[in-house]
Amino acid sequence: MSNSMKSILETSGFPQPSIIPVNGIELEVFEAGQQNKGRPIVLCHGWPEHAFTWRYQIPALVQAGYHVIAPNQRGYGNSSRPADVTDYDIVHLTGDLVGLLDHYGYENATFVGHDWGANVVWSLAQLYPERVNKIINLALPYQERREKPWIELMEEYLGSDNYFVHFNKQPGVADAVLD
Repeated sequence: MSNSMKSILETSGFPQPSIIPVNGIELEVFEAGQQNKGRPIVLCHGWPEHAFTWRYQIPALVQAGYHVIAPNQRGYGNSSRPADVTDYDIVHLTGDLVGLLDHYGYENATFVGHDWGANVVWSLAQLYPERVNKIINLALPYQERREKPWIELMEEYLGSDNYFVHFNKQPGVADAVLD
């Protein structure tokens, strides 16, 4: 973690991270509130965000009695970055969240997802319904799987030169911007 990020975390009151082994990888996890005393709530960030996105919500949720768990998903922050692209499929991503519940000893939790995190949370509810108490998703409605891939549908409606389509479909574009 860079010194500037450490400074931001310290001055914001954001909790210090722990590295937690789950599902064959390690996740950088920020938690606050009392484990097994408060109700568990897992905050799943969007893309290209980090758990820091939740810095304003964490204190309020702790105040409301929640045990807040905010991981950086695999590939983000100081969480593991597997080299194989198939290690980022929805089975692995939801398995990471189940692994967090197991780590903390919870049968289920409330899950909050934003953007990409919402997609992971929707899938978690489908793959592991017994592990999900409630879901709250922001900025991404449930997207039913269709015959045509989602990005192709977006291209059909928005055009191939639309920022979202171009950014996510054209090789090297996202890499150049994010490098």
